[in-house]
Amino acid sequence: MSATGRVAGVTFRDRVGSPLVGDAPKVMLLGSGELGREIAIEAMRLGAEVIAVDRYADAPAMQVAHRHHVLAMTDAAGLRALVLREAPDVIVPEIEQIATAELVRLEQEGWTVIPRAESTRATMDRERIRRLAVEQARVKASAFRMVESVEETRRAVQELGVPAVFKAVMSSSGHGMSVVRDVGAAEAAYREASEHGRVRNARVMIEEFIPFDTEVTMLTLRHYDPNGRVVTSVMEPVAHLRPGTLYHESWQPEQFPLDVTRALEATATAVTDQLGGVGIFGVECFVRGGTVYFSEVSPRPHDTGLVTLGSQWNSEFALHARAILGLPYVGPEPTTPAAAHVILASASGWAPSFGGLASALGTSGVRVFLFGKPEAYPDRRLGVAVARGRTVGEARAFAEKAAHTVEREIEFRSPAAGTTAHH
Repeated sequence: MSATGRVAGVTFRDRVGSPLVGDAPKVMLLGSGELGREIAIEAMRLGAEVIAVDRYADAPAMQVAHRHHVLAMTDAAGLRALVLREAPDVIVPEIEQIATAELVRLEQEGWTVIPRAESTRATMDRERIRRLAVEQARVKASAFRMVESVEETRRAVQELGVPAVFKAVMSSSGHGMSVVRDVGAAEAAYREASEHGRVRNARVMIEEFIPFDTEVTMLTLRHYDPNGRVVTSVMEPVAHLRPGTLYHESWQPEQFPLDVTRALEATATAVTDQLGGVGIFGVECFVRGGTVYFSEVSPRPHDTGLVTLGSQWNSEFALHARAILGLPYVGPEPTTPAAAHVILASASGWAPSFGGLASALGTSGVRVFLFGKPEAYPDRRLGVAVARGRTVGEARAFAEKAAHTVEREIEFRSPAAGTTAHH
């Protein structure tokens, strides 16, 4: 744990009022998916009044929040108008598709953005965060090039060699990402990254491919301690797998030699201290042998951190809620071997329903979280199975079995005909 100074915007708090009828802190979520839902629940448990915002109606966090609004958050004028209308104490971005320049302006006018508006803008731009990490935090990372055309792509691949990793500048969870193992596939990979990130952008990042042994998320919390000092706590490593490019399963704790663990903690601390503010960050790293490489960072709870719903007494969502409300935390805490495995849709459909729950929940230590998304499409994350075990390996087996049991029994309803289709 490292100590830093106080944080502007989020005040150390010892008392919380009542929502709706009192002076409870107002939390505005910009993005209301499954991660936002868990943040909302934990913030409400601590007495906050929660306003959920997303681009579509009935998003997961909207189903539990005090109020909700449908808004395209890339609409700067609409975002500003909503902030002025709701007057939140803290604005909490949960997705990438946000008018970040408007968040910077709002923060300059006195509104509080988590962790900070400039940090949010930096982490939602892969080029900006990579330069901050390498040039300011001084951490090790793979070589990269930024390109804006097919011609520049060809030159970059020649310089970096293959395999090479193509990434959209603004994205998450692997959207718009691909690995090119043959120079002939570079043009298609460039178009995939430029057209299928969270927003369309001709500018694309191409990275040197690191043949890593393990991909790790270091959940790193900047928060107040009981004495009102801002400190940094780093959780035990969360390892994860992406069979394609999307998050598929994660587990905690992942064991490393002491020197590697210390390097992971140092990398996470250096990057998040540069970003500042309070809240939890998901710092993604690669481990190859005894070397740690920084990959990227999310300034909010991370999808791989869904495992903490089983592995930690205070999940990443509970920790984020404490930090953004200015409430103290003492940690990190010991973890229990646990794993999370996503429940994916195999087809498109409306109003999914889930079977196989009796079997999936028939193993001690298994929990199933269904996100309540109204619409599905192939590989959309509709839920997650979280399991504890005597070992991480046992927990992974339990979680995978439960997730696949539910996946096989997903049905969809046609909104027009009221019929169901089994997939």
